[in-house]
Amino acid sequence: MFKLALRNIFRQKSHTAMTLAAIIGGVAGLIVAGGWVNDIFVQLSEALIHSQSGHLQVYKKGFFAEGARAPEKYLIAAPDAIKSSIAAEAEVAGVMARLNFSGLLNNGRSDLPIIGEGVEAGPEAVLGSSVSIIAGRQLEDKDSFGVLLGQGVAQGLKLKPGDYVTVLANSLEGALNSIDLQVIGVFQSFSNDYDARAIKIPLAAAQELLGTESVNALVISLNKTSDTDHVAAHLKEQLGVLGLEIKTWVELNDFYEKTVEMYKGQFGVLQLIILVMVLLSVANSVNMSIFERMGEFGTMMALGNRRSLVFRLIVTESVLIGVIGSCLGLALGLALAFVISAIGIPMPPPPNANIGYTAHIQVLPPVLLMSCAIGIAATALAAILPARHVSRTPVVEALRQNF
Repeated sequence: MFKLALRNIFRQKSHTAMTLAAIIGGVAGLIVAGGWVNDIFVQLSEALIHSQSGHLQVYKKGFFAEGARAPEKYLIAAPDAIKSSIAAEAEVAGVMARLNFSGLLNNGRSDLPIIGEGVEAGPEAVLGSSVSIIAGRQLEDKDSFGVLLGQGVAQGLKLKPGDYVTVLANSLEGALNSIDLQVIGVFQSFSNDYDARAIKIPLAAAQELLGTESVNALVISLNKTSDTDHVAAHLKEQLGVLGLEIKTWVELNDFYEKTVEMYKGQFGVLQLIILVMVLLSVANSVNMSIFERMGEFGTMMALGNRRSLVFRLIVTESVLIGVIGSCLGLALGLALAFVISAIGIPMPPPPNANIGYTAHIQVLPPVLLMSCAIGIAATALAAILPARHVSRTPVVEALRQNF
């Protein structure tokens, strides 16, 4: 059966070529499209991780539910011991403390509401590889009273590096406090909304402003993003007894989950369209081939071959074409992926973002397997109805096609 089917494939050169072209194009298209969508997920996740959230963040239990209304009740006291414990984990690249606050930024002429972060300059600079400094320089440990401004803040108050500003905020006891700072630099992160309101100052300056030695959060950077869930589960057991909770970067970035759902839906529609196109193309080619070979199948049945054998032969031929076409499509898709990735695809900034990026094609085994499976399945499905029709055609009627 296999040898006969294989011989028939190469005997029907024109129809086989038409069918193979449809399968190869469909499989290669799925590989390129799937790799492009997965590259969006990877680049988006890394941009969010390395501009704002880190891989994991540790808070005092209840911070997310009640922290905004009563931040003084959800501070982590003596964070150094906890940082040392977390940093001892093999998968952890770094741990840094943050103290969040809100207030007003004054340039001597006008005020602007801001959200601020007290940060550890050195570790934050390492984590923030997706943050661009568009004016001035990065905040350093020596800048005791320096401030980094988001691009929108700097534009709103017409500030530049070297200017002096005043930050006004309520201390944890409720008293109004202020601190004078010098603009060190202006940054641009992934999020346009964040840059329009955010400033970063040294952690010690933020603690002085709020009148506390505690912090709101510990931000954890990992060696590999794929370790996030494993490390989160381990740290939940370790830190839960200390009254702390841990959030992953996915939980902290609702925008990411919604974007992934949107693109997965779009890619699902694309898969369906390609499947239908391959089905129609293959069905057309198979129908034409079977109509021209009707006399051949009639002769087989007249010589005593069962109708089921004819049905299996046609389906086997189609499956073989599907396997060959999917393998060739896989090779073409991989070649296109490497070529496109080497060149890169300039992409505009996503919604609510400032920075564009260069897209590549991610080669992932699940996408390759899915693409090949769709190519083979589409070819096999396209052959079932024509094969059923031929196997049920009366022998006499089929033999007439020989004349």
